[in-house]
Amino acid sequence: MILTDKEYSKIRITQVTGRYVTNEHIQEFLSALSTDFAVTDIGLSVQRNKIQSITFGHGPKRILIWSQMHGNESTTTKAILDFLYFMQLDEQFVSKVLEECMFKIIPILNPDGAKAYTRVNANGIDLNRDAQDLSQPESQILRHIYKEFEPHYCFNMHDQRTIFNVGDTNLPATVSFLAPAFDVERNISSTRAASMLLIAAMNKTLQTLIPGQVGRYDDSFNSNCVGDAFQMSHTPTILFEAGHFPNDYEREETRKLIFHALLAAVETISNDSLESFTIEDYANIPDNNKLFCDILIKNAEHIDAKLPKASNLFVLYREVLQNRTVFFQPTVLSKADSELVQFGHLTKDCAVAEDVAWLTVNGILELIK
Repeated sequence: MILTDKEYSKIRITQVTGRYVTNEHIQEFLSALSTDFAVTDIGLSVQRNKIQSITFGHGPKRILIWSQMHGNESTTTKAILDFLYFMQLDEQFVSKVLEECMFKIIPILNPDGAKAYTRVNANGIDLNRDAQDLSQPESQILRHIYKEFEPHYCFNMHDQRTIFNVGDTNLPATVSFLAPAFDVERNISSTRAASMLLIAAMNKTLQTLIPGQVGRYDDSFNSNCVGDAFQMSHTPTILFEAGHFPNDYEREETRKLIFHALLAAVETISNDSLESFTIEDYANIPDNNKLFCDILIKNAEHIDAKLPKASNLFVLYREVLQNRTVFFQPTVLSKADSELVQFGHLTKDCAVAEDVAWLTVNGILELIK
């Protein structure tokens, strides 16, 4: 099922937008959910902020979803809110899904990191590298829910940086997926195969919306990563990576695409239609590469005579939280960090007066000189 933009605009949760999303932002929405949606406090973070889950549906196929394991990766949380709203509608599609599936969703696993807009939790630990030690309360809560709920599928929801492109193309990896490995050799078990087939289903939908802009994330094995650990426990697990869409640094377009991916996934599960796809379909999704910067500056020697002719400089935005708003602070990449860069989401030419004026107004020219 694919909603039109007009249909999607009616279910998009407009009170939660932008990159900064915390517990505070989502409470009004959660409190207004139908009584068929059980909102439960499932534990406390390092700083004693509550971690919540939403449970709904009454089918035999159990799906566990968690977002903002990394506090500064909020796009999928916004998509989850849209999904939750849609799942309350009196629609034939919704009725079918709720008859076949039961969901448990943790919208913000790392509320301390979300509030501080950091990847790590309040103890400075990356929760996605804590799957074996379980040293953090947030990691322990997720593992407890996993064991208690006994899911048939796990969706591990993340954001990825603007540096990622698809294959060798100049197309951004707007959405990326991974069927995590369960061993160093990256073998394909029946559960990993199920992850691959479900990703193939989502990719089929997304190719109609963003052709060529879906990538496949690196599948190097790391047992400390939650996705790999759950795959080791024989649960089909899927990594979602919400990436960059042109001119969408607030990631509202990407939010919509993650919503559509979720619909495609649950439709496939509820219809038992995994067999419509193949492992080859998954393998044919191009790998992610890191060939992008945010601003490619051409002919930089026009503003810095020390540079050789036809010099390029590369700018990457750093996300900075100030007064509850995320700002994008430009930084010029070093020569070592920019060796692989080939493309810019925006290109400016220092031989063009209008482009130099833009660089000046946006405070980038002074970074270069």
